[in-house]
Amino acid sequence: MKYITKIIATILISAFACTAISYQGDEKVVMDNKLKHHTIDGFQNHPFVETAASKGVVFYLRRFWGSVFTPDIPDGHVLPESESIRLQNSIEGDKITWLGHASFLIKISGKMILTDPFLTEFASPVSWAGPRRFVGSGIPLDKLPAIDIVVVSHSHYDHLDDETISNLKNKDKIHVVVPLGLKEFFSERGYSNVTELDWGESASIGNIELTSLPAVHDSARSTDDHNQTLWSSWAIIGAESKVLFVGDTGYSDTIFSEIGKQYRSFDYAILPIGAYEPRELMWMSHIIPEEAVAIGSEVHAKKLIASHWGTVSSLSDEPIWEPPKRFKKAGIDGGFSENSLWVMRVGETRSLSRIFTLKSPHK
Repeated sequence: MKYITKIIATILISAFACTAISYQGDEKVVMDNKLKHHTIDGFQNHPFVETAASKGVVFYLRRFWGSVFTPDIPDGHVLPESESIRLQNSIEGDKITWLGHASFLIKISGKMILTDPFLTEFASPVSWAGPRRFVGSGIPLDKLPAIDIVVVSHSHYDHLDDETISNLKNKDKIHVVVPLGLKEFFSERGYSNVTELDWGESASIGNIELTSLPAVHDSARSTDDHNQTLWSSWAIIGAESKVLFVGDTGYSDTIFSEIGKQYRSFDYAILPIGAYEPRELMWMSHIIPEEAVAIGSEVHAKKLIASHWGTVSSLSDEPIWEPPKRFKKAGIDGGFSENSLWVMRVGETRSLSRIFTLKSPHK
């Protein structure tokens, strides 16, 4: 009984951190009128979105059940490891590889970028329980190409994995770019070149500019650090490709339209399409596929890349293979061509060829 209690407690903590729970109250005081997402006790969404919701025991028991019993994987969802490595090595120039969930390899302007590193089995404070990957990394951790830049959207375990970060090779050569508050996490694990950015701040690495942009989410890795680190979307701009990376977000009718006005267009937008049910609990911090397409339209992206689905079995309640179907339908209904809606296979690499149109295809 004590062992079962320990397992359930662990699942509660990890699910708590991975499903964007926070307890923001009405009494927060803004520290600086120009930085309305800063408060005296952490960060908040701006425009403000209350992300607190009472999940209940049944919700967490479903998360535990899903971490034990993983789904069948349809043919074609995952590339064989040898094929993934061959593709990654053979495609020249700017390219993108989906490693699963929100972890991508993006090669731009000669630099290899790794986003939201979660390449091991459990998204959890412990190595043996919690929300669980039911497919491995498209390319195993020990066979990744040399990484030049790591970019992190926020601190939840399914986006920032201790084991992955601790075991990346050549830490002294990797430039890490993170939202405010996450530098220490990397410094403690042997990284010396870490840049923290607030929303609107940028870092230039070679010919690449990375800018921290708002998202509607929160942060936590335990029960006592809610919103102590910032969460971000990222504009990744190279000589030939403009990419928007959104790790996790709820919908906002202002944030993404403002990003669209600021950047005018993106060649590619990487958008989360999964982990959205039950809606009454998840709407505050996770978008549905239709909202992902709406965001793609608002930022004037020419191609949309599906993320945050088909990898982890116990984050939410929607049918596990539903998100890409809704994503493609919404995209077609929204004026995108089928070729502009990328639902990649885990381990697949595609070329990021420069798109020379001035307007997004739905305009």
